[in-house]
Amino acid sequence: MDDTPEHTIAIDIATRYLDEQSKPDEELYYFAYTIGIRNTGRVPAQLISRRWLIIDAIGFPREVVGDGVVGEQPVLRPGERFEYTSSTFFKTPYGTMEGAYVMRANDGAEFEAPIPQFVLCIPRMLH
Repeated sequence: MDDTPEHTIAIDIATRYLDEQSKPDEELYYFAYTIGIRNTGRVPAQLISRRWLIIDAIGFPREVVGDGVVGEQPVLRPGERFEYTSSTFFKTPYGTMEGAYVMRANDGAEFEAPIPQFVLCIPRMLH
């Protein structure tokens, strides 16, 4: 018997500082993040919505909630991966993001795929 859970999603994250868009003298620091979403479960699932908690270096929070990602609500069959790139900004040289995707399986069950906290930081700021 296959003991793979029905509803599981794996998330991987890569970030980069957008030097060409940032304006440190105006306290604007832009970052890109690329997220890979892989269906590691046994049933197809659709990404319905997202929820982000974005916190800058002084603890100022922003919450972002919306449908899908980058205008899409991809359906992922078991083993399939979807990748997208988006961006955010801070008024500080670093901050964190974390959140969750709401997924809907073919059987109608909704479940959350947690997005682990990650740091966005200008190069050589933290060691």
